Amino acid sequence: MPDSPVEPGLPSRIFPPDLEDGDVYPGVFPYTRGIQPTMYRGRLWTMRQYAGFGTAEESNARYRYLLSQGVTGLSVAFDLPTQMGYDSDHPLASGEVGRVGVAIDSIDDMERLFADIPLERVSTSMTINATAIVLLAMYVVLARRRGVPPAALNGTVQNDILKEYVARGTYIYPPRPSLRIVTDVFAWCGREMPNWNTISISGYHIREAGSTAVQEVAFTLANAIAYVEQARAAGLDIDRIGQRLSFFFAAHNDFIEEIAKFRAARRLWAHIMRDRFGVQSPKAQQLRFHAQTAGSTLTAQQPDNNIVRVAVQAMAAVLGGTQSLHCNGRDEALALPTETSATLALRTQQIIAAETGVANTVDPVGGSWVIEERTRQIERDAAALIARIDEFGGTLAAIERGWIQRQIQEAAYQAQLAVDRGEQTIVGVNRFQSNEDVSIPLLRIPEEVEARQRAAVASVRASRDADLVARRIADIEAAAREGRNLMPPIIEAVDARATLGEMADALRRVFGVHAPAD
Repeated sequence: MPDSPVEPGLPSRIFPPDLEDGDVYPGVFPYTRGIQPTMYRGRLWTMRQYAGFGTAEESNARYRYLLSQGVTGLSVAFDLPTQMGYDSDHPLASGEVGRVGVAIDSIDDMERLFADIPLERVSTSMTINATAIVLLAMYVVLARRRGVPPAALNGTVQNDILKEYVARGTYIYPPRPSLRIVTDVFAWCGREMPNWNTISISGYHIREAGSTAVQEVAFTLANAIAYVEQARAAGLDIDRIGQRLSFFFAAHNDFIEEIAKFRAARRLWAHIMRDRFGVQSPKAQQLRFHAQTAGSTLTAQQPDNNIVRVAVQAMAAVLGGTQSLHCNGRDEALALPTETSATLALRTQQIIAAETGVANTVDPVGGSWVIEERTRQIERDAAALIARIDEFGGTLAAIERGWIQRQIQEAAYQAQLAVDRGEQTIVGVNRFQSNEDVSIPLLRIPEEVEARQRAAVASVRASRDADLVARRIADIEAAAREGRNLMPPIIEAVDARATLGEMADALRRVFGVHAPAD
């Protein structure tokens, strides 16, 4: 029995007697109550606001504004062409440039995106997957040009390609070469960027696609198992790599279930890493996660109701022990958030931290009978789903057979039926409706954004050393064919001002593109 890290004056046993000793104390395996002994009494969660739209200059202005308002970490949203590996002047990019995130075509855009932002002092999270290796390389080159070594950088690149095949769809290459790219990032960052989280294994998008809370935990951890197995097969040290794995979950409306979900995920992962993979490092056994309030729960009807939804969801994430949090804006069922909505979303986090008192106690809900029982139930049910995936031969096999996709689709269908039948209430949608016409200011992306970005790409191509770029692109292709780590040649190509689309095309020529089964 370890010494009790609970607050002075509290009895050492204030929890149900059937809990394991480790579950009694935060910061102790299996970390049910949190990964740190003091949790937010020692350090608050990182307050992020996910942002990115239009051009790099416009997004930079939003970032600097959010930092001035108290944001402690940036979270970058990229537009769809950037996510899919197309330059802004590609025919398939037409109509999508800068719409759902910022357009990044070259290192020139990255320099504008982070102008006047001290990379060595700001934690940056990038929601990017199929082209994650390219965007990370751009960030590294930008830092080096400013005299900041990669080892001084702190942040996360999402880099979770498996969930794209089952929930989101922004994949490029087939699953197996995509996993190779993920592992290359693991290996390179393990040597050069020890403070960087090399992946954010995402349940958020699985939940947004319609999964249940149990499925969100199970499928996320099953994906994580696949990444760890891939890293081990590549000869990487799992005790070391495991310390830089992070997770990303949704925070939904069922307050009790969501708190329990986060606790169950931590406990499950700790046992998976220790018992399945033999990991000894406590940091590699700990599930560290970012949470985002649930976009799929926001409604266009009565949008001010979303303020309440977001506050409840954010509180669940905090009581569940998140390390990082983003709150959605009230207007995100209609458009990207305005500056006013983003500020209100940030203030939601700040009020929870400063005014509610929940951060003053290590684990305010620990020992609640309903929380503990729900945690056990989610853990048990999620473990059963993971075992089912193991029977298929692992996550890749289950994805290739379409089993995981079908589970999510069926859950989404049943959830919609419950709403349609009135069994599940959505305030303002199927109950408590209002005929009042509600109008709120929305962020509009001007049509000229695409023209400006296309002109910027043309300027890059006209002003760079074309022969040098051609050699750098050829080296990326060679590295892909020969099995060499892709980060070094991609970094060199970025530095020569190759575009994202050119680098993605080099890998397309080697790996091909993924065609989902009918």
